[in-house]
Amino acid sequence: MTDPHRAHLYEELSRESRRYLAAYVLFNQAIADHLGLHPTDVQCLSLLTAEPGPLTVKQVADMTGLTTGSATRLVDRLERGGYVLRAPDPQDRRRVLVSPVPDRIARVTTVWDDLGQTWQALLDEHTDDELEVITRHMRRAHDLSHAQMRRLRSRPKPD
Repeated sequence: MTDPHRAHLYEELSRESRRYLAAYVLFNQAIADHLGLHPTDVQCLSLLTAEPGPLTVKQVADMTGLTTGSATRLVDRLERGGYVLRAPDPQDRRRVLVSPVPDRIARVTTVWDDLGQTWQALLDEHTDDELEVITRHMRRAHDLSHAQMRRLRSRPKPD
C-alpha cells in the first residue's frame, strides 16, 4: 500500500507540474509573439545556441522531436528570418550544417536576458544541493520526454 503522505506529494507534484508546463508553454508563446516568431522557432533557437557547434537538419529534427520534413520547414523559416545559416559540412560535403547567426540571435537573447534576471532571483533562493536536485530532475525529465516522444511516434494514432 502506498504511503498516504507520499501519495499526496505525488498528486501535488502532478498538479504543479501541469501548471508549470502550461505556464512555460504560454510564456514561450508570449516570447514568440513579442519577437514575431513561431513558438517552435524560439525553442529551436534556444536549443541551437545550447549546442557547441552547428547541427544537421536531422540533428535538429532529433533534438526537437520533429520529423525531418518539419525540421526542414523550421530551418527554412529561420533562414528566411536571418536567424540561421546553412553551410556545407567541411567533413562531408553531402551534409548541410545549420548555424545560428549571432547578430540575429542577439535579438532573442536580449529578451531572454531582460526576463532572466527575475528567474535568477528565483534560483538564488535555493541551496547548491537543491540546485543539483533540480538540475538532475530537469536532465532526466528531458531524456524521458524524448523517449516518450519516440514511443508516441511509433504507435498508430487513435481514431
